Amino acid sequence: MDSAASDARTPLGASADNGLKIVIVGGFGVGKTTMVRSVSEIRPLNTEETMTRASEPVDDVSEVRGKTATTVAFDFGRITLDARNVLYLFGAPGQERFWFLWDRLFSGTLGAVVLLDARRIEDSWYAIDRLERHGTPFIVACNDFGGPRHDPADVRDALDLDPHVPIVECDARSRESSKQVLIALVQHIQRHLGDRSARTDSSLRETV
Repeated sequence: MDSAASDARTPLGASADNGLKIVIVGGFGVGKTTMVRSVSEIRPLNTEETMTRASEPVDDVSEVRGKTATTVAFDFGRITLDARNVLYLFGAPGQERFWFLWDRLFSGTLGAVVLLDARRIEDSWYAIDRLERHGTPFIVACNDFGGPRHDPADVRDALDLDPHVPIVECDARSRESSKQVLIALVQHIQRHLGDRSARTDSSLRETV
């Protein structure tokens, strides 16, 4: 997403009274901050800090050599669906030392996206376990890092996912691709919440 779009500031209308909370979770360096930035209508709130050598004994950076900053609390973005409904996006930190924040972030969550780097599938096990324990509807989104594509059936087997959990492919850098991930999540939630999510799905298609 270009800088002009990411810096846009859209005021929240006074009539908006229905906040719908979505959480984006996953392992370290899978693109959660990037996804929030790409799709948010406002300049996202980021709690990124520069990575230093002091973090090397704590955070495994062997698979994310080019990463220079990391989220230490959460990312926050927003999408206005219509005059009364607003989608709030929360990107959770990926490192194990910040997992204690996740249960707080999951509170009041409508649903979640588990963002996945298919080269490091095991990094998503904890996120899926916590969401299942909370009973939170979620989908799995495989972020494109330029490597070979993985068969969704293989990903499902590796994650031991229930058959009803959708798996989609995405490019977290792309607003359109991230939008399709959110639409897939809302469609999944629709089976749990009925008409309310159906209206949200329709509004998301029109406004994002």
